[in-house]
Amino acid sequence: MAPVFARTEASKEAKKEAVKEHIETHYKVYGFIRAYMALDTRESKAGTGDLYYWAPLDRSLNAAGEDMNAHINGKFSAITSRIGLDVSGYEVGKAKIGAKIEADFYSGVSGVTGTATLRLRQAFTTVSWADKGAGKYTFKLGQAWHPMAADLPDIFDLESGVPFGPFNRSPLAQIDMKWGDHIGLTIAAIWQMQYTSNGPEGASANYMKYSCVPEAYAGINVTAGSFLLRYGLSSLLIKPRYKGDVMTTGVNDGKAYTAKVSDKLFAYSPFLYLQYKKGIFAAKAKTIFAQSGEHMNILGGYGISEKFNNLDEDGHYLYTPTLTSSSWVCFSVGKKYQGVLFGGYTKNLGTLNNLYTDYTENEGADDVAFYTKTTSCYFGKNASANIQQIWRVEPAFLVNLGKFQVGLELQVTSAQYADYFKFATGKADEKGQPAMETYVTTKGLCDASTSHWITNHRVLCMVKYSF
Repeated sequence: MAPVFARTEASKEAKKEAVKEHIETHYKVYGFIRAYMALDTRESKAGTGDLYYWAPLDRSLNAAGEDMNAHINGKFSAITSRIGLDVSGYEVGKAKIGAKIEADFYSGVSGVTGTATLRLRQAFTTVSWADKGAGKYTFKLGQAWHPMAADLPDIFDLESGVPFGPFNRSPLAQIDMKWGDHIGLTIAAIWQMQYTSNGPEGASANYMKYSCVPEAYAGINVTAGSFLLRYGLSSLLIKPRYKGDVMTTGVNDGKAYTAKVSDKLFAYSPFLYLQYKKGIFAAKAKTIFAQSGEHMNILGGYGISEKFNNLDEDGHYLYTPTLTSSSWVCFSVGKKYQGVLFGGYTKNLGTLNNLYTDYTENEGADDVAFYTKTTSCYFGKNASANIQQIWRVEPAFLVNLGKFQVGLELQVTSAQYADYFKFATGKADEKGQPAMETYVTTKGLCDASTSHWITNHRVLCMVKYSF
């Protein structure tokens, strides 16, 4: 009996070792515990416990002329701690199969209040293979980084360069192709989920659902020694409304009724990314010329350019996107002790075409001017629509001690605001005063004569342990 028992025990041990080896070979758990502490000199537009920074809020003056938004405020949180699992090493024929799932604790927090709950960041499967002609192909399906957002600066703040560069993780189907050592191509179809377009229903993925057309991306990737270049173009088609009011002769006594409409917005956004890495030095730069880039956390949106809702018209609207130029550059040097310098700039260039005219000033005169109600525009999902431009300078210093990291960062962000135009509606408000409505020019811009800069200074500290 003893030899049989010994063989059984040996078999159990062999199975345990085989299982252990299989797990260690194919599965890798990773993540980090990360705590941020931030101190700001004024109230700002920010998310994720006020750690995902956008821009300082405009002045809010009281009766004595005191800016109520100009005061020091702080925040501290570990909700961005993360856990993930990489799966690799499986093969089907000549294809290699992999997967990733990753989560953090973003959800459930509003401002700096709430209980953090687990949130999905990434979840995708990859299939990769190579052909005899030295071509390499990788197909990715699931939720992952948008191809225009995947290359991030080396700063450690949570927003990673927003609003100066694209930031977006979405459900997608993507194929990466590479021939030889230098040239590659990326093609992707991207659906909206967390990072969405703005519209009549607010920020929502419904506008893509109504269109049934995913965002399309195509880009070329060039690698040469220490250099990397990416150039790509995104194409967006959304449907802000699928129903609207129409008036038809012989129907409903010629009065308005609700019917299906064929609204559509088309937007195209090219981008360029450059990178140089050698030794302990890295230089990165990215620029995007975004049309309606709010789903990528870029300033902007779109507005109504024409309405077909008169008698016997089909009730649809035409739309025009905003144009936004956004760029950043980042330099880093060091390994154990690392210095980083980031700079970013973004500018609102107005809309591609003229917006629908809601108000005409000095009609018939030589200096006639046309304006559009802000309710006809879907700007500023992530920050105030009357921001004209923003710049940021951000030096940082990190100490990397194996899996332990400490960082200190000074972030100076300045936003240029301008006031909306205001015209009377012909009605009285609750105090009996003439009610006013807010307008922009038919290019979607505010009153340039009222432009003023608002600046915030942020000190950010980070402690992080990776595993």
